[in-house]
Amino acid sequence: MVCMSGDQITNFEFNQANLTIRKTSRKSKKVDINILLNKVRTAQKKEKFENTIFFGLVAMAVVVTGIIVSL
Repeated sequence: MVCMSGDQITNFEFNQANLTIRKTSRKSKKVDINILLNKVRTAQKKEKFENTIFFGLVAMAVVVTGIIVSL
């Protein structure tokens, strides 16, 4: 078992974080507009679906409340 001092642990963690930053910075800097558009479209579909479900539940609550009050 290896015992490390606080400075060594900090340096090790810093070096690991630094390697991660270097790996991510080497990626291509180009942006594919099709990927961005697909993300926006899927987000819009999800939002539309959630809105439809919400309004459906509200309409159902109104109908059920109307039926209960009419009895």
